[in-house]
Amino acid sequence: MILLRHGQSEFNVHIAATRRDPGIADPTLTEYGHIQAEQAARALIGQGIERIVVSPYARALQTAEPVARLLDVPVFVHPAVRERYGYACDIGTPRSTLRARWPDRDFSRIEEVWWPSEDEPAASVVARADAFRAEMARRSDWASTLVVSHWGFILCMTGQTVTNGQWLRCDPTAPPPAEIVWRS
Repeated sequence: MILLRHGQSEFNVHIAATRRDPGIADPTLTEYGHIQAEQAARALIGQGIERIVVSPYARALQTAEPVARLLDVPVFVHPAVRERYGYACDIGTPRSTLRARWPDRDFSRIEEVWWPSEDEPAASVVARADAFRAEMARRSDWASTLVVSHWGFILCMTGQTVTNGQWLRCDPTAPPPAEIVWRS
């Protein structure tokens, strides 16, 4: 499968500049983030993608849009591929609001409030990634799946850090990373 980190969000801009949480809940993409999403969509042409699994955060949903449009593939919202909850940006948007903003997406796999209410321990994200890895390994179509996700989740899946709009391949049948190094 291919893992794609969402494009640059308003949160990413502020935290990079100040190293302080700017308090933006479920931030959307910046103009540059939209450009990154479009660039990723074009780069993914010819990669054999037949479906997209996406996090319920707005920045991930926005990143998936040009890929889905360009490749004409179905999109499945999956809460397991969300970011590690630890900043204001990890406060999500209620399911009912997401349905109104993206009426063509199926949000039936998520609760009205689908994000945690307190900081998520690293072990919890690792366990979530391991469960998703196992779920994907059982599927015959894992090689043709694009997962639009987040830094922390992709780190748990691969052991690698990716930048906004960057993608990499991940074999869910391979062992998980031996070590995961979280930023301090």
